Amino acid sequence: MQIKREISTMKLIRHPNVIRMYEVMASKTKIYIVLEFVTGGELFDKIARSGRLKEDEARKYFQQLICAVDYCHSRGVFHRDLKPENLLLDANGVLKVSDFGLSALPQQVREDGLLHTTCGTPNYVAPEVINNKGYDGAKADLWSCGVILFVLMAGYLPFEETNLSALYKKIFKAEFTCPPWFSSSAKKLINKILDPNPATRITFAEVIENDWFKKGYKPPVFEQANVSLDDLDSIFSDSTDSQNLVVERREEGPMAPVAPVTMNAFELISKSQGLNLSSLFEKQMGLVKRETRFTSKCSADEIISKIEKAAGPLGFDVKKNNCKLKIQGEKTGRKGHLSVATEILEVAPSLYMVELRKSEGDTLEFHKVPIHRNNCYPNFHLRTKYSH
Repeated sequence: MQIKREISTMKLIRHPNVIRMYEVMASKTKIYIVLEFVTGGELFDKIARSGRLKEDEARKYFQQLICAVDYCHSRGVFHRDLKPENLLLDANGVLKVSDFGLSALPQQVREDGLLHTTCGTPNYVAPEVINNKGYDGAKADLWSCGVILFVLMAGYLPFEETNLSALYKKIFKAEFTCPPWFSSSAKKLINKILDPNPATRITFAEVIENDWFKKGYKPPVFEQANVSLDDLDSIFSDSTDSQNLVVERREEGPMAPVAPVTMNAFELISKSQGLNLSSLFEKQMGLVKRETRFTSKCSADEIISKIEKAAGPLGFDVKKNNCKLKIQGEKTGRKGHLSVATEILEVAPSLYMVELRKSEGDTLEFHKVPIHRNNCYPNFHLRTKYSH
C-alpha cells in the first residue's frame, strides 16, 4: 500500500532539523498524523521581516538544511519542493524541514535510476527537472538548497521573471549574478551548486567538506530512540481493536448562530496595506499573492451564501464552521486539490472583512480562480496581500 509506505518512511526519519512524526491514528474515513509543533514560523517570514541575512547567520541555516536533506536522502526520501516557505523555525530558531507532500520514495525511482515526475516551485526547481528526461532526486534537491542559500544572503531570488518561459531559459543557462556583498568563497560554492549540468554539479558530500560550509559547523545531536511502527501496522490491519483507531465526534443539537470575530484597532491597522512595511521586501522578490481580502456591508450569513453560490459552479465544495469556511476544489491540480481557507471578521458594526487564503494546492491556480474577484461579490472591495 503506497500510503502506508510513505507514512512509514516519514516516521523513520528522526533528525533534529526535520519535522517529526509522532503518531498515526485513523477513523473509518480519515488518517490522522500527529506532527511536531513548531512555533517560530517560516524561514521566509524571517527574511521578509529582516531582509537579507548576514553571511554567518545564512551559513548556520544552510548547514542545518544540508544536513537534514542529506539525511533524508540516506533514507531514500527526496523532498523535491525545498524553499523558504517549507522551512520552519522552532522557538529556539532551529530550522525544521517540513511539507513532504511532493517527496519521492525509492519505489518511485525507475529502472534508469532516475525520477521522472516534474514538480516543485518554478523559481527553485533544477533545470533537469524542467527538461523532463529524468533526474537524480539528490542533485535536484541540492540545486534548490543553492537557490535558498542565495535568497538568504541576497534577499531576492537568483532566477526571477514574470514570464515562465523566460524564467526557465535563465534556469537552463544558470544565468544569475551574485551581489557584491557575497564573500568570494560563498560565490564559489553557490556557483558549484547552481551548475546547470547535474553531472558536474557538486555533491552533498562535497558541500559538507567545503571550507566555507565547515566554518562554525556543529554536527547535529541525534536521539538514540527506537522508532515503533506498531501504530501504523494496527491502523492498516483488519483488526478493530487497535487503540490507534479513533471515533470522530459529530456536533449535535441546534446550529450555533453565525458570529464573526470582532477585530480591534491594532489588528485592523496590521491588515492595512498602506501601513504594511513587508511590501518593501516582497516587491524585490516578485512573489505570487496567495491571499485576498475584501470588505462588505452584507451580513455574515449573506456573505457565506454568496461564497457558496459562487463556489458551487466552479467545482468547489464549501465546509462551514461558524464564520470560517474551507473551500475545496474537486479536481486535482498541479499540486493536489486547491483548498482556500476563508474567514469573516467584523471590522465595525455592519462592516465585515473577508480573508481568502490558499492553504493547499498551487498558488498560480488559486490566483486564476475567479471566486475572489469583484464580479462575484457586488459591493465588495478587494485588497490583496503578497506572499510566497
